[in-house]
Amino acid sequence: MSSESKTVRFLYGTAAGRVLLKGLLRTRADRVAVRFLRSRLSRPFIRGYAERHGVALERGQPYATFRDFFARTKPDAAPDAAPDLLISPCDGWLSAYPVAEDSSFFIKGSHYRLADLLQDEALARQFCGGDCLVFRLTPSDYHHYCYIDDGYQEENHFIPGELHSVQSAACERYPVYTLNRRCWTLLRTEHFGLVVQTEIGAFVVGGIVNERENAPFRKGEEMGHFELAGSTIVLLFQRGRIVLDAQILRQLREGREFRVTQGMCLGGTGEAAS
Repeated sequence: MSSESKTVRFLYGTAAGRVLLKGLLRTRADRVAVRFLRSRLSRPFIRGYAERHGVALERGQPYATFRDFFARTKPDAAPDAAPDLLISPCDGWLSAYPVAEDSSFFIKGSHYRLADLLQDEALARQFCGGDCLVFRLTPSDYHHYCYIDDGYQEENHFIPGELHSVQSAACERYPVYTLNRRCWTLLRTEHFGLVVQTEIGAFVVGGIVNERENAPFRKGEEMGHFELAGSTIVLLFQRGRIVLDAQILRQLREGREFRVTQGMCLGGTGEAAS
């Protein structure tokens, strides 16, 4: 278990930790943390973080600040799939949940309404009976994400919020996806119809940077990146639009997350798209 996990379990799993957590969230410690991690004073923390999380530091690649290290870019790679196949937008751990007819779903014991996640009742109703894919990015992952298909991106909708951890200990106690700072975008994709992608910020610092809006995009192009903390991406698909790969489905049905990398094939189009 990592030291970060121990910290999160203390903050969310003990009475003393929850008192401390409440104070951290109220004092806006995120502003202080962001200033520090963007400064040169944070540089000495890079090596220890990289060693703790198994991140290989490239030779001849000096990082001036921790932020520069965390937001490092990933070498370009073509999507590992045919044009009509679904790819992962990022590195991370995948889980999947059905969206009920009332546009709600459950994650780790927490009940979510899409209307609360998006703060848009009309849009939420369009995903009744659909699918929800959750990608949990870990400290060792690249925190950049790409487009899953060709299409057109509408405007970004930023929702201010708190900055809870997105680790299991936090998700089991609070509906963090509807509490946390987040940004959602409607994607009009060529092969999967309407898709909503939501980036969710995490513990103490939660920077979300989307590179564009109201513009066409190509599959595999970079859409944006997170800064400074582990994060989550949620993809919403309408009913019958996707079918996940059999191997992925088998592991998810056993209650285990599936390890994915950016551009990796996850499945294909469903009956509604055929």
